[in-house]
Amino acid sequence: MPIQPGDTLPDIELQVMGDKGPEKVRTSELFAGKKAVLFAVPGAFTPTCSAAHLPGFVVNADKLRAKGVDSIVCTSVNDAFVMDAWGKAHNADEIVMLADGLAEFAKALDLTQDRTANGMGIRSQRYAMIVNDGKVELLHVDPQGLDLTSAETILESL
Repeated sequence: MPIQPGDTLPDIELQVMGDKGPEKVRTSELFAGKKAVLFAVPGAFTPTCSAAHLPGFVVNADKLRAKGVDSIVCTSVNDAFVMDAWGKAHNADEIVMLADGLAEFAKALDLTQDRTANGMGIRSQRYAMIVNDGKVELLHVDPQGLDLTSAETILESL
């Protein structure tokens, strides 16, 4: 069963890009003591993710922070180099680009999808959640499109 509101995020070691290359980060530390918006996409540089999902959070970062969000985190089943390049391509300086290269986080959340028929392997489902000190307060999953997981929808939920 997928993670639910009220559940604590699993403690998984993932990567972000640091000044000297990929750096390990534990989800328990990343979300500790913060109100965060976490959103996931099936893949960096893919059409919907690049045209609308990530840009929506970039444009609305200040509005999210004004509603008490301390951290905005984007995750995808991509490596830290790809996540960093994708973030830079979209001026996502205020967003933590969290690499889940082996889909360990997506699997632990039970929010994966099988895209092997399209040559993409196991990927994350598209979701967005509000996390408070590591605990899920709200979770929206979009089976198609991004109506439920857009920055605008999350803003309305805060």
